[in-house]
Amino acid sequence: MGWLPPSQLEGTWPMAIDNWLLDDALAARATSSEADQPPGYLPALAGTLRFYQWPRPTLSLGFHQQRLPAHWLELAAEGVIDLVRRPSGGRAVLHGGDLTYALIWPTPPPQRSEAYRRACRWLQRGFAAMDLPLEFGQAAHNRDRDSCFATSTAADLIHADGSKRIGSAQLWRRGALLQHGSILIQPQRALWRGIFGVDPPVLPDLPVTTAELITLLAAQAQIHLPQAETQQGVELVTVERAAMPWDAIAAQRPAYEVLGASAP
Repeated sequence: MGWLPPSQLEGTWPMAIDNWLLDDALAARATSSEADQPPGYLPALAGTLRFYQWPRPTLSLGFHQQRLPAHWLELAAEGVIDLVRRPSGGRAVLHGGDLTYALIWPTPPPQRSEAYRRACRWLQRGFAAMDLPLEFGQAAHNRDRDSCFATSTAADLIHADGSKRIGSAQLWRRGALLQHGSILIQPQRALWRGIFGVDPPVLPDLPVTTAELITLLAAQAQIHLPQAETQQGVELVTVERAAMPWDAIAAQRPAYEVLGASAP
């Protein structure tokens, strides 16, 4: 399974990279067959996992989220935040005090609830290892809420007190899946209130640094990602950045710009 080392890139770059990774997985699926590979070979069909952070406060919108409060555009025009559109769905997420993950799964089950359940197991195992168990939310999806963290649906992971730690969203393309998730670490309280009009969730402190969290979750991913369920785990094989088609990725960036916002 592919592994991109953690990164920090501004604006629409992370979204264009994730979209390219999904297209690349589809191309690999169309031209590869596990039956054609020698024993022990890690096929391109396995997909990709990556973590990244944002060097500037960034508000990412769900791809179909059209109703934007005027002050969001004002904050973007003033340079307070970057404003981008994700290829995945869901509602707005404020990045900066979080860790973002992207999981490419070329052969998920067609039922979205089942895909969420299996695609989040490694996250649950990782937080359980820190004695911070997480369960799925139960609230119904609400398009009237602007913020992803305003509700806790079956796509989200919450602590026992109901506080939401991880919000996830999906993009399905020709049967393949891109799942995005925001893992809250230290939400930017003043900015969060200025954007959404409410305080962020009150969460228990993590007993590890962000770097240690990435290491912990990556280890759990190799055991508990869906791709590992029928094998003795999966190996995370580094995808070298120098080998990626950066011109082609850059050409996809305009699709994730937000009309009326300052250019990333």
